[in-house]
Amino acid sequence: MRSAIPMGPEPEYEKVVSGYQTFRSDDPFVCEWGGVLPEVDIAYESWGELSAVRDNVVLLHTGLSASSHARSHAQNTHPGWWEEFIGPELAIDTDRFHVICTNLLGGCYGSTGPSSTNPATGKPWATDFPIITVRDMLKAQMLLLDHLGIERLHASVGASLGGMQSLMAAALAPERVGRFVSISAAVCSHPQSIAMRFVQRQAVMADPDWREGHYYGESFPYRGLRVAREIGTLTYRSGPEWMERFGRQRVKDDMPRLDEDFQVESYLAYQGDKFCLQYDPNSYLYISKAMDLFDVAEGEGGSPRDGGAPAVRLVDVRAPALVIGVTSDILFPVWEQRELAKLLEDVGVDVTYLELDSPYGHDTFLIERDSVGEAVRAHLEA
Repeated sequence: MRSAIPMGPEPEYEKVVSGYQTFRSDDPFVCEWGGVLPEVDIAYESWGELSAVRDNVVLLHTGLSASSHARSHAQNTHPGWWEEFIGPELAIDTDRFHVICTNLLGGCYGSTGPSSTNPATGKPWATDFPIITVRDMLKAQMLLLDHLGIERLHASVGASLGGMQSLMAAALAPERVGRFVSISAAVCSHPQSIAMRFVQRQAVMADPDWREGHYYGESFPYRGLRVAREIGTLTYRSGPEWMERFGRQRVKDDMPRLDEDFQVESYLAYQGDKFCLQYDPNSYLYISKAMDLFDVAEGEGGSPRDGGAPAVRLVDVRAPALVIGVTSDILFPVWEQRELAKLLEDVGVDVTYLELDSPYGHDTFLIERDSVGEAVRAHLEA
């Protein structure tokens, strides 16, 4: 039995199977790099009252593995992944704002993804699912906003992949975004983060149980996904935190072992095991690839594969921006947020830049309620 893990602040994630609403678009959805989804489902949850003129909406974008369940509510009382940031008098004040959070296109918590049924075959899409991009994710979210009758957002807010989406929203539909927040993200994916995600995908695809993605109804590629999440966890937190939390403490003071010998190793194994019970490996592959393809600096889109749609360019951004970076972030090093802030300023965007010295690395946006929350609150209520 694994020894007790030294306590520390941890994100609140769960496998969400209920408590969300679903919007379905029956129109064919053409993906940026080719492929058509005959129909698209988008799962979403909301908090706070929508104003009579529908001008108080904050669209909250998730990271790679989060669901639409950002905060608890009557239909799902489990704490959400941003539980302490959303609510009355919190960072996103639900006495003032109507908050909407979706499960990403490509996800596995109610939105259309690789585990969804392909209407043409009656079986899960698996790796017949088309390659998707952050732009595709935003197009799907805009379909939901159209359905809800929301023409303009008060703000677009997100961190990590969510920060990419918030920037994409401001560039893709500048007339629909009043302001935006990008935390621990970047203007494009740089080689270091691309390399890290590549190795994680390789771990999943090297598992014999992956079966080229067609594992549904068969044994699950547990070992590969577990290793992928362990690698990911290395990039989510920081060495200084682990030194304070685990040090060089071993699980047992006996003969060294080749597997879980140090407490930090036991922690990584715990995170890998937990994630395997919650997330679909194919969604992990597709969404992480979408992160790799993200590039607003050079203009994402405009490929003949998407019908020649205009490229999404940084110069199109008009909304005031809050950009937050964390000095201990390994996955999105703080120089990437400095770069984003500088490039936005160069095209005339009003930018507020905040740099946090936190030991929690990339996960700081999930943990530091006061520093992150107060900055978000100030930007939304300015």
